[in-house]
Amino acid sequence: MFIKKESPEFIYTFACQKEEQSLSHLEMRSLFGEQAENSILKSTTEIDPSRSPFIKERIEVIYEGDSLPEIVEQVGQIDMKESTFKVIFIKINDLEAGQKIEYDQRRLIEREIGWEIKGEADVRQPDHMFGIVTLGGRWYFGNLRKNEALWLHHMKKPQTFSTALSTRVARAVANIAVPKPDGVKAIDPCCGIGTVLVEALSMGIDIVGRDINPLVTSGSRENIAFFGYEGEVAIGPISDVTEQYDAAIIDLPYNLYTHATPEEQFNILKHARRIAKKAVIITIETIDEMIMEAGFDIQDRCIASKGVFSRQILVCE
Repeated sequence: MFIKKESPEFIYTFACQKEEQSLSHLEMRSLFGEQAENSILKSTTEIDPSRSPFIKERIEVIYEGDSLPEIVEQVGQIDMKESTFKVIFIKINDLEAGQKIEYDQRRLIEREIGWEIKGEADVRQPDHMFGIVTLGGRWYFGNLRKNEALWLHHMKKPQTFSTALSTRVARAVANIAVPKPDGVKAIDPCCGIGTVLVEALSMGIDIVGRDINPLVTSGSRENIAFFGYEGEVAIGPISDVTEQYDAAIIDLPYNLYTHATPEEQFNILKHARRIAKKAVIITIETIDEMIMEAGFDIQDRCIASKGVFSRQILVCE
């Protein structure tokens, strides 16, 4: 029914708050190998938009052209048979302020394209959605998939902790640590109440958790089960871990809220280097020297801010 390119291309749009931009860009670099400066990116990498808290939608490109009439001419090849459809103009683009396409013109473009498609349009509950967008002076049309924002549901977990990562940050961190989940084994050795575990498991990432505190590991198991996921959460220090992992996500205990000493933090990092090829380290302090002393090289980094509180997120190998 739908025409697909032999070598598919995808266009992604992004949305985030100003204080989230650094984190969003690090996630983009991890998922796509590059970042979008104008909240829109064309890539040959296929990512489910619901994986990211910052991807708004994805167009799988079917047709492209130098002008809108070229798109209108091409969409006449689409026959929806018994399925209904809707065409949506993507508002996020790289047009300059004086070139912006206003609401009424966007609706006209949607109708113009819709008239050429063989089938029945349904603006309320279509069987299929198409997107039309302009980028880099060209027009692109294709299958549209929106972000289902699953992480919003995860905010309602039964067990919470005041210093836990937000679900948005946790989801982005899981993507940064494991951008390609197939065949990858990950560990969260300071998992707390399991915010990262829930997000990672919901994306099909093979991850296990552990913590030295039996109260929080119990809460972590409860949160995982509450959302219908299955995951292993053990009690004990990272020094007890003997298995090898492709990635470790380490939200370091904070001196501000715990009694963890610099020596204890270094011990966590040293054992993370022993068991994992890659680590994504989250810290409220600048600990670059400690990370390098533990044997890691810092490959990339960002700041995740919330009000006056900031966390550093470092990608280390």
